Amino acid sequence: MSRSFLRLQQQEHAKTRFTIAPVAAAIIALTMTGASNAQSAAAAAAAPAASSAEAANEAPALDAVTVHSRNRIERLQDVPISVSVTTGAELARLDAYGVDAIAKRAANVSWNQGNQRTSSLSIRGIGKIGQTEAQDPSVGVIVDGVSYAYNALTSSFDFVDVDTVEVARGPQGTLQGKNASVGSITINYKRPSFTPTADYTLAFEKNNGVLGVAAIGGPVIDNLLAWRGTFSVDRQQGPRANAYNRDQTYTNTDRVSGRVQLLLTPSDDFSARLEGDVQPRAGETTNGNTINTPTPAKYADGAANPLTTDASTRLARSWFANNTGYSLASWYGAINNDAQHALVTGSNGASTELDWKLASGHTLTSITAWRSYHFDAVNDEGTPFDVYRNSGGFWNDYHQASQELRISSPTGGFVDYQAGLYFIKVNISATYNRSWGNDAGAWFASNSQYSTLAATPAGQLLMEDSLANASTAYNSPAGKQTIENKSGAAFAQANWHLTSDFTLTTGARLTHENRTNVSSSYVINPGDGVDLANFSTGTTAQRDAAAAKYFGPGRTYASLTTAELAQVSAAQAIRKANFGVLFPSTAAKPYRANQPAFVLSPSLKLTPDITTYASYQHGEKAGIAQLVNGISTPAAAEKTNSFELGLKSALLDKTLILNADIFDTLIHNYQQAVQVVDQYTTALNQAAGSNVVAYTSATGNAPKVGVSGLEVDGVYAGIPRTTLRFSGAYNRAVYKDFPNSAQPVENGDLTAASTVTGFVHPAEPYRSVNGKTLAGAPRFTFNVGADYAQPVSADKDAHVSANLAYSTSYNTDVALSKYAVVGAQALVDLAVGAGKHDKSFDVSVIVKNLFNNETPQARTWNSVTPANPRTWGIQFTGRL
Repeated sequence: MSRSFLRLQQQEHAKTRFTIAPVAAAIIALTMTGASNAQSAAAAAAAPAASSAEAANEAPALDAVTVHSRNRIERLQDVPISVSVTTGAELARLDAYGVDAIAKRAANVSWNQGNQRTSSLSIRGIGKIGQTEAQDPSVGVIVDGVSYAYNALTSSFDFVDVDTVEVARGPQGTLQGKNASVGSITINYKRPSFTPTADYTLAFEKNNGVLGVAAIGGPVIDNLLAWRGTFSVDRQQGPRANAYNRDQTYTNTDRVSGRVQLLLTPSDDFSARLEGDVQPRAGETTNGNTINTPTPAKYADGAANPLTTDASTRLARSWFANNTGYSLASWYGAINNDAQHALVTGSNGASTELDWKLASGHTLTSITAWRSYHFDAVNDEGTPFDVYRNSGGFWNDYHQASQELRISSPTGGFVDYQAGLYFIKVNISATYNRSWGNDAGAWFASNSQYSTLAATPAGQLLMEDSLANASTAYNSPAGKQTIENKSGAAFAQANWHLTSDFTLTTGARLTHENRTNVSSSYVINPGDGVDLANFSTGTTAQRDAAAAKYFGPGRTYASLTTAELAQVSAAQAIRKANFGVLFPSTAAKPYRANQPAFVLSPSLKLTPDITTYASYQHGEKAGIAQLVNGISTPAAAEKTNSFELGLKSALLDKTLILNADIFDTLIHNYQQAVQVVDQYTTALNQAAGSNVVAYTSATGNAPKVGVSGLEVDGVYAGIPRTTLRFSGAYNRAVYKDFPNSAQPVENGDLTAASTVTGFVHPAEPYRSVNGKTLAGAPRFTFNVGADYAQPVSADKDAHVSANLAYSTSYNTDVALSKYAVVGAQALVDLAVGAGKHDKSFDVSVIVKNLFNNETPQARTWNSVTPANPRTWGIQFTGRL
């Protein structure tokens, strides 16, 4: 349903100018609020005198379901693109409020689990990338008409009091908001109404969990001002505890949010909706949710792995082995993070939506919005030793401001159209902090460095001071980034009704992108080892003072022995290696370009109940302004061309909606991690007289990616008191041309040098993965949902709801390590309960992961991110 239509719905109780077709109301209720309540709604709309039991046996016409993915109220069956619809009521029945739950209920959509910053959505296997602050997400998210330009805005948020969720596949942007290169997810909250309402949810869950949701609203001034307020709190411990601090659990939930909407309707032709929301900062432990496993002793080619930097080597050193309370078995057996903090996130937003109905019948819409997001991570290496301290994570502050102006023509004529302008400005300040403790030098020393330094007390002090209490804005990909992205676009889309049965949809968009990035990496605190630099660059007095500090009173730099100088050199090398690349404030080459988007889609009604369509969609994702080791290394724009052929049908006396499509997508310059020449380190090598060419991993472009497959989406309501929802996809997402993929960890021994045109290169710094499947892209997926209701009295039902989400195996590593494959998995959620027809009270027992599926969320060659085990709870809902 379009926003303007929703506004009319909100007014209908006070102004009888507008009505909803009774069948449409019944079907929307059926597919979006469950069998029992939907069938009661159908009975109320079609035959008010009918009993609820009679209504439960009716088979409503599902083809009346409407969507508003194209900013208009349209029957789902008339929209010539691949669209899936999920409702807030469906999510709420199974206590499923996160974006991951949404992904489980739509065909060919995946939630790629990371932390709150790095998680991402993918559609048709596209979008499994490590998120960086300088790049756009592949999948657009639009919440109440506001486009989110940053993946993290959705990853630690509960979507409560939701009306509908719609997934549109293929490039988007010729209708509204920010362009999205592979698809979009539109989340619509319930709007203010002039009918008083007060709904609540209270749930108690297994891991000391409590969920509370309250939604209250109604008229403030009859026929003029209405409001809706939503408050939620979601607190729950995670299933795994940190052995160092058992009050810290992985992954806990700690979310409190509030949202207020005001609807102003001073006339029949104008309405204004104001919305504000707040989610205060709170912490959830996501990073560190891993179980360490033994590192393979051999590489893929059979060569021995020396395990030089492995925990098994480091923990065997006397520095750590003397602590008999912690051993290698502890490393493998438990999460033990002494310096781990919860990941802190918080967000705020405000928007104003204005709708004018003009005398010509056109509607003019303005959406003005602002949004902020904060992220702070402090990580640990996984031991109780003082290695990392307040370290290893981003401090991000994100702000976006946007303005959309859109005009929509009346419908019913030869052509109807929409056109608009869109502007967005994004500012990001991101600092990656790394700090070291007293045990860091011993942890990060190479075997030879450790042997050199551990031999004497002076060497041990040098090793400790090499990193103790030091901190940097660390180069990952820069210590500090100040990013500004500005985007402006003009767009238009028209439906040409060439005959009563044949419609041609055309659309175009032109976006101008202007993106800048100024970055630096620097020392914040030199720490205890500040005097180490004096050994090389200090005055004679400073060198002598440093010698006396470490080797005893009266010692001078000139008196140091060869062995003592070797110890100094080893400590300096540890410090330099861990500080990494340092560089002053530097501007990356900006990305400035005009980017087009197109859609061409004919649709033909073969019969009143069967429509076929074809579509061509072109979309682009902006290039990236970034630095790699202090040198500008831009990534090119990503360009997507998608072809689709689809069929939409209403069968079996309109009790079965069956939609299907086949698609073929080609992406040029797909943005992801690639291997590139490290110009900074290579230049240092040359300055030192070496011709060794260095390589590093950076966000770049895979030249060509192809995605093709089949999708099926449907609803069946031909069984009395039952609704079945199903979707499935066969998806083949492969690299058609990608010659410079990073080597996976099992190929880490490919470092032998060979001379090429006078320069020394690693033997195989990268590899071709042509023909291989992209990470995060299972070949088969399907979702099945079911709702069954059985009247038990004149005003009460017993009900059962279930959801099955299945996927075949897929790789969780963008470098496609063979160790990163997770197996096929089936996740089942179940709710059993009873309640009143009028929704005044309902109680359900909800079990998530009913069969305790243990397929890991992710793997590496020496760690596993475990599955979330089965949980259960009891949920009370009602209406006052």
